[in-house]
Amino acid sequence: QVQLVESGGGLVRPGGSLRLSCVTSRSILSVGDMAWYRQAPGKQREVVARFISDRFANYADSVKGRFTISRDVARNTLYLQMNSLKPEDTAVYYCKADFLDWGRGTQVTVSS
Repeated sequence: QVQLVESGGGLVRPGGSLRLSCVTSRSILSVGDMAWYRQAPGKQREVVARFISDRFANYADSVKGRFTISRDVARNTLYLQMNSLKPEDTAVYYCKADFLDWGRGTQVTVSS
């Protein structure tokens, strides 16, 4: 079964950085458009970043200038580089592909 597997979350202090990874078990070129979402406790899941191409992406206003989405075709991996993290970034982060089910997500906690 084709899956999405997220990793890279953890506990980080405000101002710190993390890089999330999402690996697909088949060619990343065959799974459709991809994006990163997050869901904080008691809140709806929201889109954080959408990968358009190696040069273009869309970002939520709350993360613009701090987060960067990228893709490594050879590794079938989607990344989310997160810098200048804030406590309000605390959430479970998920990647999503058009043609695949949701992964289990990875927890990101930003706290001092």
